[in-house]
Formats: sequence, structure tokens, C-alpha cells
Amino acid sequence: TMLMLIEDQNAKGGLLGKQLEAVVVDPASDWPLFAEKARELITKENAVATFGCWTSVSRKSVLPVFEELDSILFYPVQYEGEESSKNVFYTGAAPNQQAIPAVDYLMNEIGVKRWILAGTDYVYPRTTNKILEAYLKAKGVKESDIMINYTPFGHSDWQSIVSDIKKFGSAGMKTAVVSTINGDANVPFYKELGNQSVSAEDIPVVAFSVGEEELSGIDTKPLVGHLAAWNYFMSVDAPENDEFIEKWHAFTKDENRVTNDPMEAHYIGFKMWVEAVKKAGTTDPAAVQEAIIGVAVPNLTGGLSAMMPNHHITKPVLIGEIQDDGQFETVWKTEGLVPGDAWSDYLPDSKILVADWRSPLSCGNYNVETATCSGQNF
Repeated sequence: TMLMLIEDQNAKGGLLGKQLEAVVVDPASDWPLFAEKARELITKENAVATFGCWTSVSRKSVLPVFEELDSILFYPVQYEGEESSKNVFYTGAAPNQQAIPAVDYLMNEIGVKRWILAGTDYVYPRTTNKILEAYLKAKGVKESDIMINYTPFGHSDWQSIVSDIKKFGSAGMKTAVVSTINGDANVPFYKELGNQSVSAEDIPVVAFSVGEEELSGIDTKPLVGHLAAWNYFMSVDAPENDEFIEKWHAFTKDENRVTNDPMEAHYIGFKMWVEAVKKAGTTDPAAVQEAIIGVAVPNLTGGLSAMMPNHHITKPVLIGEIQDDGQFETVWKTEGLVPGDAWSDYLPDSKILVADWRSPLSCGNYNVETATCSGQNF
């Protein structure tokens, strides 16, 4: 996606009279290697902006490097929140732009009373579920009506867990699974649901890490009817989206290639960076950091997304139902754009914090009770 966006910008004359050059490094999902590669990009390759990382583990790994060298990272994936760095722009969803609206949808539209929070065992699912558990309890859900389960990356044997889910859902109250299961563990999970005859009508699953790319090339039959919450679907009807898909198919020379939410996040982030560079008159990261707050650019769902003082952006929230062709049919969406919260209102230690990178505050975790800034969060 980034190569396409950079090629497109260069075809328009580049930026500030110069052509942009892409430097690609692959840390191969080796968490410590992310920090090493980030340092290499900034110090050896003189990268002025970095677009990347997937898991929160990888982001947390590079964060100290970007802060030490005062460079900038655009992070395009939904994450757990509880962070706001001067050097990171979070173009993926915070929990209030994905997880909370998904729970509201299940509660208000489907009448869910019992909740299974199932995730992969790392920081994003654990923190997101901590927020969701607090949110559910604030909504009057009893602890006995919440089941929480974690599995390792790449987990494949779901028989006993799905059996537990089935049992938990047999209490005569509408039950749903809120899934922060990551990556390739999803396919055997949904297959096992099918094996044990747990349908989307019985116990719907709403996923935060299952998108078009994950669904391409797999048998979608066990997933049909289940849900996902994102800020973009390939199936969205908007001229900007049609144009983006057309360009993507031409760039990849493959009509079957799909688009997904993190691609849209990079589309937004890159356009914001371009506008901020023009505004600042330089690619210097410190100048771009100042210039980018308040910049608004078109997203792919037909609106304008803006960069806020907390380095998160405004986005619509969409709930989609998985179709047999691996696409999503939007069944619900927010009326307008939702501003991303860096700090959750549902965690006692977080609700007193605000992030505002404008002068004079210039702080990612300002405590409104003590009127102090405690510095960075790694």
C-alpha cells in the first residue's frame, strides 16, 4: 500500500519539489529486531517518516527508538489505547473506535447478556479486555456473566475452549464472543465453532482482527454470519473507495487482491503526512509533528478524518457481517466520526489522564487531578 501511495505522490510531482524514496525493511515478526531496524531506518537510511508495525508488541519495541531519535511513526492497526507518544500517530482504532461500539451493538441491537472475551495472550487483547470488562460491569453486567480466555499466538486446538463457550452460552441468556484472537489462530477457532454446531445465530462472534485479507484464500463457510468491527470495509460504497480499489488492482496487477482497514489507515496517515509537510515547508519530523495536528484529509468511507491533539484520528465505526465471498455487509455504523481516545474513561487510573501535544501542555499523559505530566509510556 505504501509503495503505491508513494508512487502516486511521485507521479504528482513528489513533495516540496523532490521525489519520495521508499525504504522497506522486514523485521520478520522478531520483536527485538523491530527496534534495531527502526534505528537503521532513521540513522542509516535517513527516513523522515516511518509507516508500519502490526502488533502492539512491535510498536512498544520501536517506541523508545523513535522517542530517542525524535522521528515519527504512523501506526495503522487497531490497538489497546493507553498510550500517546509525541513521536507516534495512531491511525488505527483506539478501543472507543472499535471495541466499545461493538459491545454496544451486541448489547443494544442483539440483546446480548452473557459475554465471552477471547483473545491471544499479549498486550492488545489483555488491555482491551480489561477495558471491556470494566465497561460491561459499569453497564450492570455481573462478573458471573463474563468469561475471559487467552491462548498463545498460533493456537490451533480449540476443542475444549469451544466446548466451554458452548456450555457458557447454554444458560438461557443471549451470549456472544468478543474476539481479540490474532492472526492464523482465527481459522481453526471458527472451524471448531462449526464442528460443534455453534452458529452465528446461537453465539455470534464479533472480531477485531479478522478482515478481508485474513478471509482471502480460506474457506469462509464457518465464518459466514459472524461479525467484525472496523472503520472501513472494502465493500463500502464511496467514490474515494472505488478509486482506491481500482488503483490497488492496477498496482498489484491482480483483480482478486482485497483492501482492508489497516490499508485505509495508511492511506489516511500518508495523506496527513503529505499535507503536514506542505504546511511546515519541510520533512523535518519535529516540524511535521507540530504541523499535523488539525490536518483533515479524505478517508475511504466518504468523510474527512482529522488528526487530533492526542495524535489519534477521527473515524467512523462500522459493524460488518461476514459473507460467503469473504467480504462484509455493513449492518451498523456510527452516524458521524468518532474521535479516538488515548486513555480509557473506564479505567480509574486512565480516566484522569488527557493527551494534548500542543503547546503549552505538550504531554501524552497529563493528570488533570494532580496537574502533572508523568512523561512517556513505553
